[in-house]
Amino acid sequence: MKFVITLLFICFGLLLSAQEVNVNGTTYNVKKEKIFKDNVDVTENLSVEERREIRAAFNNKMSRIKKTEETEKQLEKAEKDQKRAKKKQKKAEKALKRKKKAQSNFDKSARKHQEAIKKYEKLKKKGKLSPKNEAKWHKKIKKFEESHIKAKKKLKKA
Repeated sequence: MKFVITLLFICFGLLLSAQEVNVNGTTYNVKKEKIFKDNVDVTENLSVEERREIRAAFNNKMSRIKKTEETEKQLEKAEKDQKRAKKKQKKAEKALKRKKKAQSNFDKSARKHQEAIKKYEKLKKKGKLSPKNEAKWHKKIKKFEESHIKAKKKLKKA
């Protein structure tokens, strides 16, 4: 950013002195249609060939300044595009990370739910569950099921 600002100031300085043209070792100032030498109008004193040469040098200098300004604008645009692309990439990476986390939570909740069901059925099969423990296990399984459903919703959302 500092580079761009510095470049703009340099171009502004060039623009202010852009009216000065050096032809054959002599410095002329060009203002609109008139040519000055040491703040004296010498347009009528110069030959047509000299005027044409001074105007050509002036036009050449102005075109170089315009090209420099265009290059600066393109550079600035490229920097903005690069920043946008970087921001977009970070956003995509965050979304991917969120999706992976949601998938991990979903898998974990599914595994815990299945393990709770298996353990409950194993204990029930062995006959080691009292009515109090059975209610506890039903509550536990229901909690894991709700957790699994919640994780599934978050996964779809992500």
